Amino acid sequence: MDLAYLWFFIVGVLFVGYFVLDGFDFGVGMSLPFLGKDEVSRRQVINTIGPVWDLNETWVIVAGACLFAAFPDWYATLFSGFYLPLLIILLALIVRGVSFEYRHQRDDIRWKRRFDGMITIGSFLPALLWGVAVGNIVQGVPIDADKNFTGTLFTLLNPYGLWVGVTTMLLFWLHGVHFVGLKTDGQVHHDAQALGKKLAIPAVVFAAGTVVWTIFLAAGREAPLLWAVIACGIIAAVALLASIAANWADRDGQAFAAGAVAIVFAVLTLWLALFPYVMPSSTDDAYSLTIQNASSTPITLQIMSWAALIFLPLVLLYQGWTYWVFRKRVTRSIIEKAELAGAH
Repeated sequence: MDLAYLWFFIVGVLFVGYFVLDGFDFGVGMSLPFLGKDEVSRRQVINTIGPVWDLNETWVIVAGACLFAAFPDWYATLFSGFYLPLLIILLALIVRGVSFEYRHQRDDIRWKRRFDGMITIGSFLPALLWGVAVGNIVQGVPIDADKNFTGTLFTLLNPYGLWVGVTTMLLFWLHGVHFVGLKTDGQVHHDAQALGKKLAIPAVVFAAGTVVWTIFLAAGREAPLLWAVIACGIIAAVALLASIAANWADRDGQAFAAGAVAIVFAVLTLWLALFPYVMPSSTDDAYSLTIQNASSTPITLQIMSWAALIFLPLVLLYQGWTYWVFRKRVTRSIIEKAELAGAH
């Protein structure tokens, strides 16, 4: 296989990993106002992702670095044209990260509530805007002969882009709710399951709409991997329904695992619908960025391939070890004991 095509799929896998892992972080953050009835329960919710949220975010850094190195023209067009939404995502991630660290620095309920609100906003905006960005990449945007994006922010706020954005927001939210249900006990655990049931119908409606719409887009441009797009869409739908059914059956682990599978195949549906383009032009197909005309030199891709072969397994092992260490539930009694010890 040509290394450019290999790296198209490697970058896709990195974004899949990011959306699955940081996706439930976003979902937990968006759930905070609905599950945190008091300070103990709010700390329960936040502590479910406390040890791993920053590790999960490294996936997007690696994905961005690989995109820059493997497809410099794609990177340049994407980051110049999508500058404002990507800047909003970056600022939201910064605000969220700062809030995790600062909310416990003062024993003042108003202080903590402000940072809790920033966690929620900093989780909602990326969950929405990542979907808008990916939706526009798949659908195509105005690009000229010099590979420059010629639209505006309002160009990106089109029906398909917004629909995909709402879909990712709902899927991440549901994924995060299932993670809270898996990692907590008591009232927070039961509230998370109840919230998951309320999110189920809108998540299914928007996810189904995204899959069908994306298949029609891929069929319209005669995508060579249309069969794979359809297969991934079906698997994503089945996994999402299985996740919802598991939540109703009080099987938190299965609900979370099936939700992860649903996100994996939902992102693959979008990614495979893009192939062999990396950024289609809605102005003229001749101006579209493809895997071949946007990739780096063969020697660059060879060096990157050897680096990925060496370091990627190490990253996966470290992340797996981290999740194993922090695998236990965050119980209410643990938080209460920690508060009591802090008071003394």
